Amino acid sequence: MSTLVAIRDVGTSLDGNDSLYSPAKEKAANRGAYSNRSSLSLRRAKHLLGAAKTKLFLAFCVLSIVVFGTCRLTSWMGWNPHYPSSVSSPSRGGYTVLINTWKQNSLLKQAVTHYASCHGTDAIHVVWSESNLPSESLKTYLEKTVVLKTRRSHVPNIRVDVNTGDNISHRFKPIDDLQTDAIFSVDDDVIVPCSTLDFAFSVWQSAPFTMVGFVPRMHWLDKEQNNIAYYRYGGWWSVWWMGTYSMVLSKAAFFHRKYLDLYTHKMPPPIQDYISGERSCEDIAMSFLVANATGAPPIWVKGKIYEMGVSGVSHLKGHSERRNKCLNDFISLYGTVPLVPTNFKAVSARNEWLW
Repeated sequence: MSTLVAIRDVGTSLDGNDSLYSPAKEKAANRGAYSNRSSLSLRRAKHLLGAAKTKLFLAFCVLSIVVFGTCRLTSWMGWNPHYPSSVSSPSRGGYTVLINTWKQNSLLKQAVTHYASCHGTDAIHVVWSESNLPSESLKTYLEKTVVLKTRRSHVPNIRVDVNTGDNISHRFKPIDDLQTDAIFSVDDDVIVPCSTLDFAFSVWQSAPFTMVGFVPRMHWLDKEQNNIAYYRYGGWWSVWWMGTYSMVLSKAAFFHRKYLDLYTHKMPPPIQDYISGERSCEDIAMSFLVANATGAPPIWVKGKIYEMGVSGVSHLKGHSERRNKCLNDFISLYGTVPLVPTNFKAVSARNEWLW
């Protein structure tokens, strides 16, 4: 009896395909199909993610341009005299604004009105050193009109301190009834926005025995001959070029109230006589006084300030030579150079849109 054995051709599968059936092969094929589908899905996801990133980047660029343009536009439009202050007054009532004025009543009115609107201002003292007394209309404006224009729950005390004679050092006379430790010394033609002023005040609070201001100046050794050193006084462009400074001018600066007493009663008499005779450089003398007392540099605060006058004494002919002379004469009278150079600058992060 013969047995019939079905023999399958090597090249033919059970379903007629020209390959041998293999479970492993089938699984591999299935994996390949799945892999293709997964790769396609992944590519689509990456494409969508890339598109989303591009849109987010473009949106960020547009927003940055708008913010930058708004800041520039605000700066271009100029000073807003009633810009709201965001810093509340500290325990001692904030700061006293000490305004030095000289025959610029219209500018004085603007300055007093502005500083009265700053929330950190506890009091305003106007240093009056003119031969003529302030008119009744001016006093009425300062004492009544400014109060009516000030939209604050606490209206600062405003007073005109009349001095006899026109001694330039009157701007640093002690004030007996001050309620604050902080003095903000400013000229009548300089306006510092309230928010910028309050930031500078917070910087001063971190270093209350140094000068903190907006107008940096510098000095450097120019030459030395026969063991005699000659120093030069550098203005704003020197500070910008060299990246260092050693003074901040009292035309817009904070300092402690104790320096009013030290300047008037403790500063060497030859320097007092020198300032009275030259009728200038009282601001350099204050920088020398504070540096000599602390052994520390001042602090320059970055901030936009507005000078309302047509031109100051710095534009007059021979100004640089007079400042050089004052600097070297003070160094000679002190017998040393108390000024300390620094390159530190205080900047408010709130006003910086790029870190």
